[in-house]
Amino acid sequence: MLSLEGPFVPRLGWLVTLGAYFGVSEAIVLSIAWTCLLAAGGSLLIGLLCRSAAILAWFLHLCAATSGGVLSYGVDNFMTIGLFYLMLSPLPDRYSLDRQLRGTRPKTPQLLGFWRRVLQLHLCVIYFFSGFTKCLGSGWWDGSNLWRALIRPPANIIAPEQLVRLKYLFPIAGVFICILEAGYPFFIWGRRTRNIWLICICGMHIAIGLTIGMYLFALIMIVLNAAAFGPSFVFRVHGFFSAANSRKRGSSRSGSNIGSSRSRAGVSGRPTVSEFA
Repeated sequence: MLSLEGPFVPRLGWLVTLGAYFGVSEAIVLSIAWTCLLAAGGSLLIGLLCRSAAILAWFLHLCAATSGGVLSYGVDNFMTIGLFYLMLSPLPDRYSLDRQLRGTRPKTPQLLGFWRRVLQLHLCVIYFFSGFTKCLGSGWWDGSNLWRALIRPPANIIAPEQLVRLKYLFPIAGVFICILEAGYPFFIWGRRTRNIWLICICGMHIAIGLTIGMYLFALIMIVLNAAAFGPSFVFRVHGFFSAANSRKRGSSRSGSNIGSSRSRAGVSGRPTVSEFA
């Protein structure tokens, strides 16, 4: 019932059938669907009518992804996952136009942590089984899978001559990817290892985008990881710089206090306690 061929899975054929009922041609229906999807994405980008735009973007993208058949691949599934959680999460965000212009606030802001936790668990399951299946085969341990992925058209961006020079790095990179993905649900939760794993995962997807040309896939995965585990990383970096600034201000204040106490001591002719501190 929930398979791609199931009758309850939305697809563009629904919209085409509905348009035919009102006498609208298929080309016009598809043009309207693409225009609405683009408008919904732009509205989400600037934060205008967030809830309606999220629902519309999720529905239209799901229709397009399920209608693509063999033309769709993993990035469509991940985009559908991201839009689904965005549709259910508390909206609008504090930086959205809805918040700035209309003063709209989410009705249940406490659910933001819940949906973020669900997204975190979902990513943990995805990465673990992706890394686990890679570990079962020998193609990632000897680097042959990386070689085939880099030389197969249309992903053959790097010249084969350069790949031959780097052939000794393929086994190392393959083992690193296996460990990185299979260890994701174990090391992404720890405070000491979360930032390292998050940076390595994002770096892996950047490398995938630059070497294979899967730029959209890399961007979507980085956005999902940043939405799931990025806030803690941002808060930690912000706390680090805030602590550094507070220490700098404290040292400058103590220096000014010592200088003022010394000036007062010079006037009175008596040493103060701060001079011996």
